[in-house]
Amino acid sequence: MNAVETKQLSKAYGVHQVVNGMDLTVKKGEIFGFLGRNGAGKSTFINMLTGIISPSSGTYSLLGIEAPGSEVMKRVGVMPDYSSFYGSWTAMEHLRFFSALSGSRASKEKCLEVLRSVDLLSHGNKKTGKFSFGMKKKLGIAQAIIHDPELVFLDEPTSGMDAESAILIHRLIRQLQEQGKTIFMTSHNLDEVEKICTRIAIMRDGVIDKIGTMEELRAFYRSTMTVKMKHSSVPKHEQTRLKQWLESAGTLLEHEDAYTVITISNEKKIAEMIRAFTQCKADVLRVDVEEPSLEEIFLDE
Repeated sequence: MNAVETKQLSKAYGVHQVVNGMDLTVKKGEIFGFLGRNGAGKSTFINMLTGIISPSSGTYSLLGIEAPGSEVMKRVGVMPDYSSFYGSWTAMEHLRFFSALSGSRASKEKCLEVLRSVDLLSHGNKKTGKFSFGMKKKLGIAQAIIHDPELVFLDEPTSGMDAESAILIHRLIRQLQEQGKTIFMTSHNLDEVEKICTRIAIMRDGVIDKIGTMEELRAFYRSTMTVKMKHSSVPKHEQTRLKQWLESAGTLLEHEDAYTVITISNEKKIAEMIRAFTQCKADVLRVDVEEPSLEEIFLDE
């Protein structure tokens, strides 16, 4: 079963087409990263999926149910905007109230368990008007998962958090995936997306521009890769033969006594290089491959 599926989903405001015929499938159990520059249409797309706005055309399904209504939305968790919290309510009161809206009011024990998972246990009885921005983000995540949803939408889940809190949230997201839940997340932290997402889509001008795993995106993006190899000294009588082979294998060659740097077009050449060094009586000690980061792929026009 697919957790999310859209078919030619579109949204226009007058003559301005914000989302233009989007076809997207998110498989159950994925941590799906959804990226796009400001104005790309990603917020509008997510707002359609979560029922905040209606599509102009096209169809979509959540958890296998087309044109989802209130019943399926009880199986979906959405991280709210931090400004939607009531400043006079405590974190615990928020969780009890919003879990009741989903049709399953959480017990005190459940609320405490979820607050612990986002590192807010000691702040459960504090009014949210006194929360920092990062604490409100944590409460937003807690609110999204309090009713044990199967599909969770997280918008910028770690923005405004310190490094330790961000690591904790990354761990929580992986734990949710291990429980069989699907995570659909946006983030401006590209390193975060690259690190934890199983598949990534990049939206541009109302459509999906690129989609795939990091390895698939790299393969689509790159035409060459740079290999840095640390090795033992090559015997003098083998040096000329090895250098000739390296010159035929790639370009931008730097070949010294203890290391070699070369640009190749196919990763199969890496295995061939290791065999060539071994045949020339040199030990390969380390191989580093420079590949495009998600940031480079995202910024590529």
